[in-house]
Amino acid sequence: MIVRIYTVLFMLTTAVVMAVGASAAPAGPDLQGRPVPVQIPYEMPPAFQDTPPAETVPPNTKPLTQEELQRAEALLPLLEGKQEFWAMGEFVHLGESTVPVLVKALSMPGPRTRYNAIETLSMLNAASAVPALLTTAKDPNELPRVREHALRVAIRLDPSKTPDAIQTMAKDQNSSIRKSAAFGSRYVRDKAVIPILIGMIADDERFVALSAVQSLWILTLHETEFHDWEASTKADRQEWMAEWTEWWNGEKETFQIPEPRKRSSRGQG
Repeated sequence: MIVRIYTVLFMLTTAVVMAVGASAAPAGPDLQGRPVPVQIPYEMPPAFQDTPPAETVPPNTKPLTQEELQRAEALLPLLEGKQEFWAMGEFVHLGESTVPVLVKALSMPGPRTRYNAIETLSMLNAASAVPALLTTAKDPNELPRVREHALRVAIRLDPSKTPDAIQTMAKDQNSSIRKSAAFGSRYVRDKAVIPILIGMIADDERFVALSAVQSLWILTLHETEFHDWEASTKADRQEWMAEWTEWWNGEKETFQIPEPRKRSSRGQG
């Protein structure tokens, strides 16, 4: 506020000085009626040493009281609408004890409500909600964007619990769901996802197969022959899947996910 006041005063002072300079300037043909800018020194506002630091209110870590539980329940309808961000903030303030309430929102009408409930669980870092998130991710009757978001958040909160859901989503009729499973797998450092990804190489949709093989490169660091994935047919990808399957059959008993390393973008596999 103080800085803003100083800025306004500086602007007013500059305007006044410019006006004075204009009236005092010689009334030549090129200057008549025009303001003449005059530069004056600018001093920064003083720094106040006694200003207390900004503080935030920590989230609640205790079990909810009956009154707080009722408050959380009343917030659920507000997860969709003009007050949705305020409602999400209130859930975060009430803390992880609100997870059972937010899980209820995953089955409420209104996709925006369900999506915002997932986002709020992510903000709470609520690993206890992962089973419910994976149920949503696997639900074929749920909207794809909600399912994809549920998987992303579940992977971030507890990737070790996600291979089963990834396997289910890898066989989904919706190609965007299959791609989401293939892409998300690269963040699951569990060799259980390797055969799932290998099976996706022969997917009908080329972009699904490409996401799968990119995840395989990231997780395994395995180098294969050059293939033109962008121009590939399903028959090509079936042949390349056989190459990966042969490699995996010889490695799976002793294979350990290697430490990740930065990889440059590439177009081969």
